[in-house]
Amino acid sequence: MGRVVNVCISEKKGTQKHPIDEGEFIVEFGLKDDAHAGKWHRQVSLLSFERVEEFNARGAGVKPGAFGENLLVEGWDLKTIPVGTKFRCNDVLLEITQIGKECHHGCEIFKKMGDCIMPRNGIFARVLEGGKIKPGDEIEIVE
Repeated sequence: MGRVVNVCISEKKGTQKHPIDEGEFIVEFGLKDDAHAGKWHRQVSLLSFERVEEFNARGAGVKPGAFGENLLVEGWDLKTIPVGTKFRCNDVLLEITQIGKECHHGCEIFKKMGDCIMPRNGIFARVLEGGKIKPGDEIEIVE
């Protein structure tokens, strides 16, 4: 069992995400009001809280949402979760569609640290069933 640490959105592409109190997840679209939501396979991004903490221990000083993650989750090493795995959090059902992504190397984190963890540790999902998620909610693998 894992736990949601933060739910984050950005209203415009090219900007860092910021935490919100609660997110509404829409079937086959993603997180309401997030610039990266849409009818594609990377509707929601997830990142392991533990990997962010390790990165910050190296002096990064990043805040929730800085890597572009919608859900910061503790209790799972997300990069080890296979594509096709389904997560449930409240009424929301997410299906993992992609592990990692290519880094554009122009981000501020990469410029500062010479590294970015999202390309290696981030995962992406589509929303199969909608609902609301807030920090503190439990998230589990269902299949």
